[in-house]
Amino acid sequence: MDTILVVDDEVNYLTVMEELLGQAGYEVLTAAGGLEALKISAANDLDLVLTDMKMPKMNGIELLEELKRLYPDLPVMLMTAYGTVEKAVAAMKKGAFDYILKPFKNEEILVTIAKALEHRRLILENRMLIQDLEKRYGFPNIVGESRAMQEILSLVKRVGQSRATVLISGESGTGKELIARAIHQRSPRASKTFISVNCAALTETLLESELFGHERGAFTHAVATRKGRFELADGGTLFLDEVAEMSPALQVKLLRVLQEMEFERVGGTRTIKVDVRVVAATNRELKEDVETGRFREDLYYRLHVVHLHIPPLRERQEDIPMLTTHFLHKYAQENIRGEVRITPEALKLLTQYGWPGNVRELENVMERAVILCGDNLITPRDLPGELAPATTEIRLDIDRFIPLHTPLPEALERIEEQMIRRALEQSGQVQVRAAEMLGITKSLLQYKLKKYHLTA
Repeated sequence: MDTILVVDDEVNYLTVMEELLGQAGYEVLTAAGGLEALKISAANDLDLVLTDMKMPKMNGIELLEELKRLYPDLPVMLMTAYGTVEKAVAAMKKGAFDYILKPFKNEEILVTIAKALEHRRLILENRMLIQDLEKRYGFPNIVGESRAMQEILSLVKRVGQSRATVLISGESGTGKELIARAIHQRSPRASKTFISVNCAALTETLLESELFGHERGAFTHAVATRKGRFELADGGTLFLDEVAEMSPALQVKLLRVLQEMEFERVGGTRTIKVDVRVVAATNRELKEDVETGRFREDLYYRLHVVHLHIPPLRERQEDIPMLTTHFLHKYAQENIRGEVRITPEALKLLTQYGWPGNVRELENVMERAVILCGDNLITPRDLPGELAPATTEIRLDIDRFIPLHTPLPEALERIEEQMIRRALEQSGQVQVRAAEMLGITKSLLQYKLKKYHLTA
């Protein structure tokens, strides 16, 4: 819902405009002067300002100049009963979108307002295109020649053209957001906004406000009205990363939006309708969360219309050389290093390593190597020490800690327990990271922790 601020020192005009624009479906705010208008603009996300020209203390031109300084992309329209060509030219030169003479016809001003709002949308969408739009027939930021990745990209091309909600699963660092962006860029919504929200990074209260927005005074620090991500993504795509971390209460609200495409801001009563495609992602076994009651079954099926699973890097090692080359070029350019090469020995270490952090870990390793390498050549010495054991045979000195006649199941449990202890120590007791290092799910790790009494 677009928000319009009407500024006029004549109360009658404010009343008329509030009724006219409200009936046209806009959210309308009013101010009796320029100084009040600046306060309102600082406390609200505005889409258009419609201001009178002749006002005391701060006239329309002065307000226009200040708004353009503060919010360059915000369209401003001027109204006056004293219209002259000179004033119109002066207003347009200072950035006014248009100039309306009082008295005006309702149809005329509504058409002009619609044009101004469309103009603003185009500006914002073009900026997003410059930042995010990839080549129409390729995926330059998604690298992989493995059969698994080629199947995923093929599915992305087909899914992109639909309106279906998509659920992307995979371990942390596998590139779920890149796939979500590719789906958006392959869709009819490609020219619209792509907005991402990490559901695990915010508390329940903050996440609700982030998704649905809030009205001024809705809670202690709500000093201004703010639009949520659903409103900002209207017409485009909203990516909900780590959706499994959403609280049960928010799951209910998300389900309603997916079903009805409408919601209310926190602290508000007005129902806001949107047209948003939702792409969600999780690194959890969402089906297991449904079975344990942690995640709503009806929401699961709403999100699970199309499911894409991105395999971990250790299961598609044939992609490592191509990814390595991609990151070499990327960070060589960023660090102005010229062409950087990698020795066969170093590449062998990369392909034999298990990559618990997946593509993100590989990217970090290559960025570090590009910075540290000498003569623009990456050798094993430029790689982290944990990669080296991958080239040597791993032998366990079991004679030192497992008696010879220990039954095999018991011996395996001892080894498993020690590996879990080591993973927890190296991960700083972060269970998600420890599970990644062990190559198991977090839920399975939690089961093992209880089994070996490793939990507090």
